[in-house]
Amino acid sequence: MKRAAAEIIREYGPFPGVEKIGGVTYDGKQVWFASGETLNAMDPVSGETVRSLDVAAHAGTAFDGQHLFQIVEDRIQKLDPETGKVLATIPAPGGGADSGLAWAEGTLWVGQHRDRKIHQVDPHTGAILRTIESNRFVTGVTWVDGELWHGTWEGDESELRRIDPRTGDVLERLDMPAGVGVSGLESDGADQFFCGGGGSGKVRAVRRPGHG
Repeated sequence: MKRAAAEIIREYGPFPGVEKIGGVTYDGKQVWFASGETLNAMDPVSGETVRSLDVAAHAGTAFDGQHLFQIVEDRIQKLDPETGKVLATIPAPGGGADSGLAWAEGTLWVGQHRDRKIHQVDPHTGAILRTIESNRFVTGVTWVDGELWHGTWEGDESELRRIDPRTGDVLERLDMPAGVGVSGLESDGADQFFCGGGGSGKVRAVRRPGHG
């Protein structure tokens, strides 16, 4: 297993009116982050918030190329990113204990925070297709180039982990600085991850190992 210190490239925020950041996703241009009662779009170049949708946004956030998905209490809502309108709702597998959310290969991947699991879920029905066990609390989840990464946050320790999607074995660990937590997690599809910073109200960009 490879282990290294996470390289934080940039910090965004804190943002006006945002006390806590949950899920994070990327639509190819903007970084979206959940902040409780709003879902916000940020320009990663300027660091400015360019849009906010007035929707409940408690935990993980994902983007399928067309729609946003957002964990709200015990359900996952499919949203129109232009209007914030809820287009569909499915039950979340953890019944309210859900954390991270990612889109990959036509399905949703949902982190189970204290249950230390990641579920692959049918985006139409909410049915659990398979479950991967972790040995740490799971926060954000993301896929990039066939690699499954998730955030962990226990006490003052937080890290990004690359795990084997078949076995759950940890292949790589990136340790965040002490006291720096990871709530949401999303790859930009290239050389960096966007990490929600929980109660710090910040989003951080972390370099993806072997890129850049």
